[in-house]
Amino acid sequence: MSGSDTAPLVQAQADVLVLDYLAALWAATDDLEPELRDELMAAVADFIAVRRQGQGGSMDDAAPILQRLGPPASLAAAARRGRMPAHLRRLAVPAPAPASSGADYAALALLTAGSVILPGAGPLAGLVLTTTSPRWTPGVKAAAWVLAAGPMLIAMVVVLGSVMFGAGPEGLFLAYALMVIGGFLAAITLLPGLTTRRPPHRS
Repeated sequence: MSGSDTAPLVQAQADVLVLDYLAALWAATDDLEPELRDELMAAVADFIAVRRQGQGGSMDDAAPILQRLGPPASLAAAARRGRMPAHLRRLAVPAPAPASSGADYAALALLTAGSVILPGAGPLAGLVLTTTSPRWTPGVKAAAWVLAAGPMLIAMVVVLGSVMFGAGPEGLFLAYALMVIGGFLAAITLLPGLTTRRPPHRS
């Protein structure tokens, strides 16, 4: 195989590493307060996104990024002690989130029901709405893209492999399941931000 032929597979393997890391972090922080848990997840997503941009958008070298972050259990333990690692500390207090709009709810609907009815097209439309919305932070948006687009990329590799090697319908079902699961995981990541209330106005 040439480099161009193996590029999707390498990309898929890197996405799996990131997905596994985020899933492990989510599980390790199950006992944290929801706001602290969201802050940690968003900070980690920011960290990954910044270094992804530094690599020219390539996630082929995901392992060193995750190694720099440290084990998910260590990040969770530090958050419990109220000692966020220095490379994850936020430098500014984020502004109150704007009120949710119909497009924000449509984004979640496309990521969930859309992934079941229109796998691929539905979640992508939801991700586009998410990206253009001011509701979520860049870190949360990046996490949603990784959780939804990563499985879609892997599903494409599975479909391609099924076609090339003459696999049965099991390959297509697996690809469909990956796209549906990715859409739902992205929606779960976005849901806390959607339900956050504005603080009351003080005169």
